Amino acid sequence: MKNHPPGCTCGQHDDKKGLDRRDFLKIGSLLSAGIGFAPSVTGLLPLGDLEHSEGFGKSNTVKAGKAQHITLLHTADIHAQLHTHDEFFWEDGQANYKRRGGMAVLKTMINKLRSKNPANTLVIDGGDCFQGGGLASLTEGEALVPLINNIGYDLMLPGNWEVAYGKSMMLHDLGGYNANKVCANMWHDSTDEYNEDPIFPPYWIKVMGGIKVGFIGYNDPLTYKRQPPAFSKGIKFTPPEINVKKYIRLLREQENCALVFLVTHMGLAQQVGLANMPEVEGVDYILGADTHERIRQPLQGKYTKVTEPGAFGSFLSKLDIVVENGVIKDTSYELLDVDPDRYKADKDMMALLEKLEAPHKKELSKVIGSTKTTLVRYFVIETPMDNLITDALMWKFKPDIALSNGFRFCPPLVPDPKTRVAEITKDFLWSMLPVDNEVKYGKISGKQLRNWLEKELENAFASDPTKRFGGWVVRFQGMIINFTIEKPFGERINSIKVAGKEYQEDQWYTITACEREGDAYDTLCRITNVLEVKGTGLTMHQAMEEYLAKFSPVAPKVEGRATATDAPPTLLTQLHGYDYSFR
Repeated sequence: MKNHPPGCTCGQHDDKKGLDRRDFLKIGSLLSAGIGFAPSVTGLLPLGDLEHSEGFGKSNTVKAGKAQHITLLHTADIHAQLHTHDEFFWEDGQANYKRRGGMAVLKTMINKLRSKNPANTLVIDGGDCFQGGGLASLTEGEALVPLINNIGYDLMLPGNWEVAYGKSMMLHDLGGYNANKVCANMWHDSTDEYNEDPIFPPYWIKVMGGIKVGFIGYNDPLTYKRQPPAFSKGIKFTPPEINVKKYIRLLREQENCALVFLVTHMGLAQQVGLANMPEVEGVDYILGADTHERIRQPLQGKYTKVTEPGAFGSFLSKLDIVVENGVIKDTSYELLDVDPDRYKADKDMMALLEKLEAPHKKELSKVIGSTKTTLVRYFVIETPMDNLITDALMWKFKPDIALSNGFRFCPPLVPDPKTRVAEITKDFLWSMLPVDNEVKYGKISGKQLRNWLEKELENAFASDPTKRFGGWVVRFQGMIINFTIEKPFGERINSIKVAGKEYQEDQWYTITACEREGDAYDTLCRITNVLEVKGTGLTMHQAMEEYLAKFSPVAPKVEGRATATDAPPTLLTQLHGYDYSFR
């Protein structure tokens, strides 16, 4: 039997206190109309009823103790968004923006929901919490720890971005959480002193209302490829199907758990794929995360259901289950807005935020530019936010093609209706680009370019969900591409134009892209064997600040740099074949 690392309580118990693409095709192309990016800030949209499941507690069987009412509150992909912010909604074929989120608002909301079923409510986070904002980046996630503890989470799962500051800092930050940690597929690698032992407990059991509830955790097994390789140094990842059946059987048969959940951070396509695998038979729900999807009705797979609670602290999912004699008798699921008009910000959390931000406030509040159009990053194929970034790289370094990764984090920034501009601060720049690496320069052939684009499209749209990276289509300036999503790997690209001309396989093109820590020196933006690679001496942030200083107010928009024959520019989800649309 292996010795577990300090603090690892594998199998620990806690017996203490109790758009589908086809739907979007109907919308049609809105490029000429600007895709409705103009600000449209509206009021309360009733997307969930706080009291909808309150009747469970008044049930005679529950009151008599013959049945148990369990409540699970679930957040994920907060990405260090600490304050109320503009949030994107897709309504009646256009983008609308409302004020949502904020840690102090979230705390008030959770406290109110928890008070409805205080003995049997658990609060869970699905990962990607301490990366994605200025304060998190400047403190390597450490400033988020007291905020999470102040809310009082019960269970935490590491996400793919929890590795952003390296293994040691990940362990330090997660170790600071009072909540239980769980993950069954992250291991110390063979070079570590723990010799391939699990980094976290694979599962956690909570006794509530006299019944056992089990949770098994899984991070994205492709994290080591999706993130810069240096981030995951010392960590080995394995697919869930390697051991999930074993843990389900252990929780069901040995521990006699009445309910079993998977808490995952793998992306909606991978999670739905997992729900269709026989290995997960016996799981009641997959509580998913990573792709920021807003699941308003659980998606039914062959063996279990899947949920996902949106992102940026703007939403919280609420799952209520009534169990009688070990059998689920009733359920209620809601995705609720974290609405500052409905929930007053918690004063203690506001004071804590102010204290943590004070040393960095001057730096993060510095205005570095402005925009006349909404900066948004919710569209899968092309976004105004990433067009701004690649425009800056193109202007500063003058390559043939400027590249940026297909990031999905960062909430929108909406111009003020009165001034018609929005100020861009250093804090918002950290939200757009939480990794500030050096920009590098190199040369590739047209053949390399096409092969790389085919691979990137496979990462986004692979028919096998286990091969999807979770990110969106790579971003660029200097070329125009057209592709077909439904075509097989290697055949999606229909056309590539560079500087307005059809690309040539034997022609050489200069590119700029940010360095990914741990990649080979001749690898840029996952393109291998790049020639004549050299550093520019400037980071992404420096290039952005120079561009914004010269050209503000900027006005980026979607302009057809990437188009698909079988999806509109407003595509909002990579999942298809299910009754689901992002809104």
